[in-house]
Amino acid sequence: MFGLETDIFILLCICILCACAFEFVNGFHDTANAVATVIYTNSLKPTTAVVWSGFCNFLGVILGGIAVAMGIVNLLPVELLIDQNVYHSIAMVLSLLLSAIVWNFGTWYFGLPSSSSHTLIGSILGVGLAFSVMPEATDGAGVNWSKAIEIFGSLLLSPLVGFSLAVTLMFVLRRALSKEAREQVFSEPKKNQKPPLWIRVILIITCTGVSFFHGNNDGQKGVGLVMLILIGIVPSYFALNNKIDPKSLKQNLAEIEQTIVKIDTTLLGIDEKKQLLSIRNSSKDLNILATHSTEGKIKQDERLNARRDILVINSNLKKLTASGSVNLSEADKAVLKASTDDKKGLRRFTDYAPFWVVLMISLSLGLGTMVGWKRIVVTVGEKIGKSHLTYAQGASAELVAASTIGLASGLGLPVSTTHMLSSGIAGTMVASKGIKNLQAKTVRNILLAWVLTLPVSIFLSFTLYVFFRWIL
Repeated sequence: MFGLETDIFILLCICILCACAFEFVNGFHDTANAVATVIYTNSLKPTTAVVWSGFCNFLGVILGGIAVAMGIVNLLPVELLIDQNVYHSIAMVLSLLLSAIVWNFGTWYFGLPSSSSHTLIGSILGVGLAFSVMPEATDGAGVNWSKAIEIFGSLLLSPLVGFSLAVTLMFVLRRALSKEAREQVFSEPKKNQKPPLWIRVILIITCTGVSFFHGNNDGQKGVGLVMLILIGIVPSYFALNNKIDPKSLKQNLAEIEQTIVKIDTTLLGIDEKKQLLSIRNSSKDLNILATHSTEGKIKQDERLNARRDILVINSNLKKLTASGSVNLSEADKAVLKASTDDKKGLRRFTDYAPFWVVLMISLSLGLGTMVGWKRIVVTVGEKIGKSHLTYAQGASAELVAASTIGLASGLGLPVSTTHMLSSGIAGTMVASKGIKNLQAKTVRNILLAWVLTLPVSIFLSFTLYVFFRWIL
């Protein structure tokens, strides 16, 4: 299949199975974030809640697009994404997948709500850093730091946002609701007794939202992983979206060339001149490849080169337009941005995922959601606060998590569902009875997992990449 040698085909299957395993573990690791509140408020039976959450996760992946997936892929440098040595690509994906699975499974076993997003991104950074010390890393760059900083910002800020919004929402509810409604909403659920219908509906809707947007955000990370595998091991089939006629590249390239010719090169520094030259050379090569395409497709042995040219143009244009030395108008910068975007620009050829990949990941995440959920549900539902979760706390935490994760997915930013909901519940506990209402031991353990996740996953993937490069 795909014209691969038997050993490489077997390794390809192992890598794809590892990606599905990561998403399966992600499912049962993060299920608690969606179902804990509906279970602890007696809104749904545990089995019903978990199956419903699994279905919503499935839908979230199917309908979620690929913006977050490509954000994950683009963390790595161009050189690593277009490495011609297939064994180097196998070393890359096995390293980041195995390190992510090990840390996720370990924290699940101890009932710690750690972040799958932090784990995956740490693993990718570890591989990138390991690549930077390899001979083929000519400029020593192993990580797309501009993208990494953007993602770090979203991961670090999201728990603070979740905590603050949950506190605010609890305050608003206390002021906005009537006395009778307040007594209902802020009361602790009675054992085996369902809440009033209107409260139950709200809790189920918020549970649905968190489940859907968890699939929407975290599922895309799995899609990005599979695309890394396919692009690295079988680039002749998956380096480009072959459903689009490559001759349409010519219009984008013409717009880019007509715009960059306006740049006054006398104002540019040495690095900026190199970036401009790199754009022109890649544009010329890509134009030739598009011209020589047959039957609406670039030749198989040239697709990885075409992908490289697109990534090089996109990367260098971003750097140039962000430079204060480039004398382009805002309108010209907008033309360049549109010419390289993932809708009608160059990146629509590279930023894609086949439907079967999306379906495979959605099934893995959905099935994973239906098992192994109980350990972390207990932590989220019972061990963050000293008092029992009230209806208002459950709904507030879920609403904050769902809306924030949905917004992040729309912006193409990976955020931690775990941290969003855990911080939201912590915020509701503080809003109810002050900071003394938090269980110090649990909060300390969650913070410890939060602090350790990135360095541990970076170390694991760095070490595994060096090991796999040595044996493969």
